[in-house]
Amino acid sequence: MEPTNGPGGLQSVDRALQVLELLAAWGSGGVTELAAEIGVHKSTVFRLLGALEARDLVEQTVERGKYRLGFGVVRLARRVNVHLEISEQAQTVTEKLAHRVGESINVAVARENFAVNVVQSRGQASVASHNWIGQLTPLHATSSGKVLLAHMDKPQRTLLLGGDLERFTERTHVDLASVEGELSEILDRGYATTFGELEVGLNAVAVPVRGEDGSVVAALSASGPAYRLTAERIEEILPKLRDAGVELSRRLGHWGNAA
Repeated sequence: MEPTNGPGGLQSVDRALQVLELLAAWGSGGVTELAAEIGVHKSTVFRLLGALEARDLVEQTVERGKYRLGFGVVRLARRVNVHLEISEQAQTVTEKLAHRVGESINVAVARENFAVNVVQSRGQASVASHNWIGQLTPLHATSSGKVLLAHMDKPQRTLLLGGDLERFTERTHVDLASVEGELSEILDRGYATTFGELEVGLNAVAVPVRGEDGSVVAALSASGPAYRLTAERIEEILPKLRDAGVELSRRLGHWGNAA
């Protein structure tokens, strides 16, 4: 596909989307009819189909020269559906947990090189806490982000941790070897913590949330001021947080252990 850093590139993206929309409407289509519908030369459509096919977004049918939508589209749609389902299913779980532990409870998912909070419930002790909904937070400096990082494939994790890690406080872990070591520990113990690594005086703990296929699709966290959410307090609420993680995972179709 043509480069996307100019008018021509944007036009190529638009045409590729047109191809996908037409194939979705028609069921299948050939180069000639797609070119006629879009109003471009057949060679342009052929290049677009080649790029889309390389990403499994289209595939050739048994009828020579015909194309249809590929399973890559299903994969993308499934990810959108999972995120929507998490938002729908999590609210009851987070509200109950917030009531039980009294702290701010969040559910976060990975978005590019960030963790984004999609659901938040506030406990009685956290009425004045920060609203994290929709905010992009760094993966390496948050408990949710560490959980998400720890369960990623190594190539993806290496890519996201490439370059210099940003320091937010004097407690932020920015040494790559140290971060990798911590992620290994998180996999072993089943939860992640942060102690003033994103904001001075803010502590948090998170556990994984799994989807139907067992993969980690989100992180469930509790956060609060350091004077209240101490290491000892984290140990006290951790069983409740784990139970909530299992409950949310089951609501998403996973019936194994969420740890």
